[in-house]
Amino acid sequence: MSVSQSERYSLSPEMQEFVRANQGFVAVDVSLNARREAFLRSCRHFTPVKPQGLQITDTVLGNLPVRLYKPSGAAPKQAWPVLLYLHGGGWDLGNLDTHDWFVYALAKRLNLVIVAVAYRLAPEHPYPAALDDSLTVWNALRAGELGGDLSCEPLVVCGDSAGGTLAAGLCMTLRDKGELQPLGQALVYPVLTTETFQPSATLYADAPLLSVTGLAGSLERYLPLVQMRSEVAAMPLMARDFRGLAPAFIGVAEFDILRDEGYAYRDALEADNVPVSLYLGKGLLHGSLRAQGVEQVEAFYDTLAQAISTFLANAHCSIDSVPSVSDLG
Repeated sequence: MSVSQSERYSLSPEMQEFVRANQGFVAVDVSLNARREAFLRSCRHFTPVKPQGLQITDTVLGNLPVRLYKPSGAAPKQAWPVLLYLHGGGWDLGNLDTHDWFVYALAKRLNLVIVAVAYRLAPEHPYPAALDDSLTVWNALRAGELGGDLSCEPLVVCGDSAGGTLAAGLCMTLRDKGELQPLGQALVYPVLTTETFQPSATLYADAPLLSVTGLAGSLERYLPLVQMRSEVAAMPLMARDFRGLAPAFIGVAEFDILRDEGYAYRDALEADNVPVSLYLGKGLLHGSLRAQGVEQVEAFYDTLAQAISTFLANAHCSIDSVPSVSDLG
């Protein structure tokens, strides 16, 4: 990153090194396939060793690839609590192999089964394909189709970036259909509106890893029709009514164009009496949770894991979690 960016964003030496390393994974050309391949290489570079004892199983629901991450040993009370995880990547990047790093961080902290979805990508499959795929796996989990030792009831949904959008959209969709909400929705620096009226979008417009220009391209591929941009399942902050949604954890990064969208969503949920907590990852950028080992990143994961544990505990579900070292803001 440039000296001017480094000074403006006040990044720690560890964050600066992460940005430099990440920027080393350049696509060989401008094609979408090349960008996807470069993203995969970058994600694999930052993926740590698999946690000891974690069992990984790939399966399919119809033609939809799904990956299960299961702790070793017997399920507590005969059924594992389940976290449905939806990966980031701007809706046009990512697959089951790009986000092991995120799952591993949670698997080290939580004694549950994590189910990841390789939803269809834009622009080949624009909205609502990714959301439909997420709902397909949600419904399969509710129906017990992914294993008899997985609980059908105490489910939590989690997503980062574009996956956070999908997680929030899933809750909106279930609410509007009159169906059961998750125990909680954990949203990590999600995209929540197509409108760039939030101050952080101006303050950090050229931030490393996610700029306003870069996000605009992703939105054009995901939401190619103007009318899609006002649909609340696509961009949940466009809703006028937030009543009845699942309790939420919203984690945002300090130097992120999306930061203030998270604050606005927190305020909207609070106004409609939805339990919500927000955590600010100080000194962090969008996408910087790949920088595992950095103190601020580990604190973010600790707080995220504690929020998920609390969602499950509120349903009287037994789960072990590493205590958070950070306060929920």
